[in-house]
Amino acid sequence: MTTRRDFLLGLGAAGVATAVPAALGATDGHRLLTATDVHVKDYPTVAAIEWIGRELERATAGRLRLRMYHSGQLGRESEAIDMARFGAIDITRVYSGALNNAFPLTQVLSLPYVFDSVAHLRRALDGPVGAQVLRGFGARDLVGLAIYDCGARCFYNARKPIVGPADLHGLKFRVPSSDIFMRMIRMLGGNPTPLAYGEVFSALQTHLIDGAENNLRSFHSSRQFEAARYWSQSEHSYAPDVLLMSRRSFDSLRADDRSLLLDLARRSVAVMRALWDESEAQARTALVAAGVRMNECDLPAFRKAVQPLLSDYHRVPALEALYRDIRSLA
Repeated sequence: MTTRRDFLLGLGAAGVATAVPAALGATDGHRLLTATDVHVKDYPTVAAIEWIGRELERATAGRLRLRMYHSGQLGRESEAIDMARFGAIDITRVYSGALNNAFPLTQVLSLPYVFDSVAHLRRALDGPVGAQVLRGFGARDLVGLAIYDCGARCFYNARKPIVGPADLHGLKFRVPSSDIFMRMIRMLGGNPTPLAYGEVFSALQTHLIDGAENNLRSFHSSRQFEAARYWSQSEHSYAPDVLLMSRRSFDSLRADDRSLLLDLARRSVAVMRALWDESEAQARTALVAAGVRMNECDLPAFRKAVQPLLSDYHRVPALEALYRDIRSLA
């Protein structure tokens, strides 16, 4: 497996410090694009990006190709964002919670209880709301290619069922590096612990944390269920994933290639969703068979507990406008 260190050493050996296109590209217009994801090989987002690569190669008769580095081979999501911004990689799939602090428009997608269901989320992402969020990445050297939804985020832990906010009191929960999620856990009475996704399993095993929050598919594919046997259907956030590209890499493509890549990225959303829906159902069946205890939550109590957080973000005009657009689609 290629590691981030091996990858960067390869760039150094090629005499290129900042741009993969120069290191991995070739003459006569041929180009090898690099893409990263922290998820495992068969994860729906990884499969969707690989689909883009196959279609890109077919449409250009092999002139454009894509190499996928899955399973966090090139590092954490925070590292991938910076590598894309500076042109060290071309494309990366990143959870929107990891983007909240640097890209404010993504905050509305991560706030608790903004979306009522997966169908509601998809209506918003497929319309003007999603388009506006994608345009926002242009402010910091990135191109928003697509938004991949990833189900409802819920709580899971190694201690007990979580039914209402009081059940989180005193428990240490992993959160992404997002002010929204840290404040939310505090409001619910828990102790937020920011950790990279790849560190969660060992943190659960060593009792550095008591639990975390994520979608069902990730809970299963990461095998975190082996250390955290309680899944609680809190559905507190539907924060999606975002497919991003280095502005430097994007601008270096021919105009027709840029149009092709944007089209394929948009079309890959349907590919990802079909795989997601199927694999999420399979994951739920597998988790029940593995003995994971699943329970429903007191959703009105959770909504009430996080209302002060929502109220603070309502004061930001750009976020309030997006929020109203989202709720109009409920």
